[in-house]
Formats: sequence, structure tokens, C-alpha cells
Amino acid sequence: MERPLLAVLLLVGLVIGCAVGSAYARARRGWNDYQTVRKSVPGARRGAWSLIRGAAVKAGVIALLLFGAVAYAAVGSDEEAAGPAPTQSTPQPKPPNR
Repeated sequence: MERPLLAVLLLVGLVIGCAVGSAYARARRGWNDYQTVRKSVPGARRGAWSLIRGAAVKAGVIALLLFGAVAYAAVGSDEEAAGPAPTQSTPQPKPPNR
């Protein structure tokens, strides 16, 4: 009678051991992944800030160029756009037809 009980206990122990072992392996894998990601975050953060800084500089340069273009268009150029204003002239009489 002891043999079947021993076999059942051994089987239950194996099932519980496999369940605990797979849970431990899953937890260990998760911990390793967490540590890997945690170590890579500062580098990724620096990369993100450098990309944001680059985009801000480009937007600033474009804004300055647009502001300069609008200011130049508003002020106008130094050249006189039109020549001297035409003066009113008296109409010349037609020469007589012969």
C-alpha cells in the first residue's frame, strides 16, 4: 500500500515542481528584461532630447527667416519703385490737313 501512495506523492511533487520552476524562469526572464531596459533608458532619453533640440533649432531658424522676409516686404527696398511722376502736358494742336 505504501508504493501507490509514494508514486502519487512523487507525481504531485513533480507537477508542483514544474509549475514552480516555470514560474521562477518566467520571473527571472522578466527581471533580466527589466534590467536591460532600465540600463538603456538614459541613452534613449538623451537621444530623444537631442532630436527635440534639433527640431527646435530648425523651427527657430525657419521662424527667423520668415520674420525677416515679412519685415523686408513690409519696409520695401531702397530703390525707387517708379520713376519721376509724369507731369500734365497741354495737348498739342493737330496740324492742318491740306
